[in-house]
Amino acid sequence: MPEGKPAIRIIYMMILFVFLLFLAVPIGILLIRSLETADGFNYANYVSVLSDKELVESFLNSIKVSSLTAGITTILAFALAYAMNYTRMYRPIKAVVHVGIVLPMLLPTITYGFAIIYSLGNQGLLTKITGRHFFDIYGFNGLLIGYVIYTLPATFLLINNSFKYIDKKFIVVSKLMGDRGFRTFKNTIVLPLLGSLGGAFLLSFILSFTDFGIPASIGGTYPVVATQLYQVMLGSIPDFNNGAVIAVLMLVPAGFGILLLHYLERFNFHYDKFTDFELLPHKGRDIAFGVFSTVVLVSMLSIFAVMFIAPFVTSYPYDLRFSLAHLTDTFLSKDLLAVYKNSLFVACLTAVFGTLLAFGSAVVNVRTAVKGKSSIDVIAMITNTVPGMVLGLSYLLFFNGSELKGTFLILVLCNIVHYFATPYLMAKNALSKMDPTWETTGELLGDSWLKTVFRVVLPNASSTVIEMFSFYFINSMVTISGIIFLVTAQTSLVSSKIKELQHFAQFNEVFILSLLIFFTNLFVKFVCDHFQRVKSKSYIRGKLQ
Repeated sequence: MPEGKPAIRIIYMMILFVFLLFLAVPIGILLIRSLETADGFNYANYVSVLSDKELVESFLNSIKVSSLTAGITTILAFALAYAMNYTRMYRPIKAVVHVGIVLPMLLPTITYGFAIIYSLGNQGLLTKITGRHFFDIYGFNGLLIGYVIYTLPATFLLINNSFKYIDKKFIVVSKLMGDRGFRTFKNTIVLPLLGSLGGAFLLSFILSFTDFGIPASIGGTYPVVATQLYQVMLGSIPDFNNGAVIAVLMLVPAGFGILLLHYLERFNFHYDKFTDFELLPHKGRDIAFGVFSTVVLVSMLSIFAVMFIAPFVTSYPYDLRFSLAHLTDTFLSKDLLAVYKNSLFVACLTAVFGTLLAFGSAVVNVRTAVKGKSSIDVIAMITNTVPGMVLGLSYLLFFNGSELKGTFLILVLCNIVHYFATPYLMAKNALSKMDPTWETTGELLGDSWLKTVFRVVLPNASSTVIEMFSFYFINSMVTISGIIFLVTAQTSLVSSKIKELQHFAQFNEVFILSLLIFFTNLFVKFVCDHFQRVKSKSYIRGKLQ
């Protein structure tokens, strides 16, 4: 494994410089601003914030609704993953659930709130279909529904992936030892997944606690920390120092989360090998989980059905005659099309350069012996725990007055750093499974290290690179928390434009822009998945030859 090559050291230093300038220093400036007062540096700002009853209430509200969301979401995600892996329910249902569960991830979270209003409000689509208004959707109830829909796909993917590393033969062993149903379930499924379940709970909690889009659209008079930070920073009288304090306090749950995950690691199981074991059919179980999975999926997706109806009628919900007027007006509006083009531009740049940075970081960490390479893992952990609003605010404070302020570049850089962890881990896992001698062999044949990476390593990791590109692109299209403090009139993106349209009650335009994002992300995901399958088949054929 190469260590002292000049190219490796240069790439490693460039990676460290990027994260020093666009992660460490901005967060450091944020911490300094939180302590800055007219009388010098002290804790007065923290005392001021913690003495504000409304701000304290917003923190407690965020903890309350996020904790309940995390509990509900983890249970639902576990049940869905169990149905996918430990039942023999109807295969088409499994296929639909596997695809349908991730569809909400293709939309900005701010759209969730408007969809809930138009579905469950007094004049909502589902309210009219059922003939009754179930509950008040503004405030706690709306936030809970929105957060569950928002965090369920991510927690499901995490738990479902962990299920694949459980050896099913231990169920048979447990039953042969005389264990009853619950004891078998606890010992062979729950305990091996305890670390993943804790991680899923934490993921759901942090996503809910730090999200801005859903409370911005449906929070009503129920204050949460994200909306309070927005009001402090972009209100009539911005208070940068108190905003910095709130942002720093938003990091506290992430810190506790890291400690929790570290504790839960001791419960992780490791199997040396896995047995290909097919569960026996159980009609009652399979039907029950099939119905449950269908109900969960339909309940979640039905909230978004109104998006495909409201923009295509004359005046929802009062005049339901079919009309393309709203769609035509939107596409004739240069302003609305401009923000869509801006989003595409930022997403493409983020995907290209973010993938390059994440893949390069993974190559340096896995395929070299450069000293200090473990620092990249620390960087990934930090980016994974810093909320988007906190990172965006730190950029606003650090780059205020610089040439980067108000540019597309600062949006791209924020997205790259914010979403770095997942693509980096994708590449790291893929590269660690490849033959470690390729670079040595290439050197013996006269190829440089970089040439071997481009000619051998990269082609074999192409499927993962495509997945990394897709992840960066989709998340850049839907993000709002990370860029809400950084956009200007010239660099406005679709997600921030939706926030603006809310003030003018232009909900038809909101849904049309949301549909543009949805179908764009769906197209990109479809294309990337297609190329992934092609690359995977080529790789398998190459291995067999």
